[in-house]
Amino acid sequence: MPKKYTSDEEQLARFAKALGHPARIAILKYLASQDNCFFGDIHEVLPIAKATVSQHLTELKNAGLIQGEIQPPKVKYCIQPENWALAKLLFTELMNINEPRKKCCQ
Repeated sequence: MPKKYTSDEEQLARFAKALGHPARIAILKYLASQDNCFFGDIHEVLPIAKATVSQHLTELKNAGLIQGEIQPPKVKYCIQPENWALAKLLFTELMNINEPRKKCCQ
């Protein structure tokens, strides 16, 4: 019988997977620190090779954590505010679960 996960558990897993590479963490931290959407090439401001930036941006977009638009000759990148807030909520809820039972591993 297959186990069923809640939609929140599935969404949290998508966010966690997207955060599973340090380059993606760096991209998110950089975009979150901007007052406006970023117009430019991420590889010019972060230590990420140009060849891999697109892959990391695609993962973050697929998870819904960022949004981007092509506005030739540049691309505009921003944090996706609704999903950013949802990710904060879901991770906070997970991390605020009561302390694990200490008896089992000691």
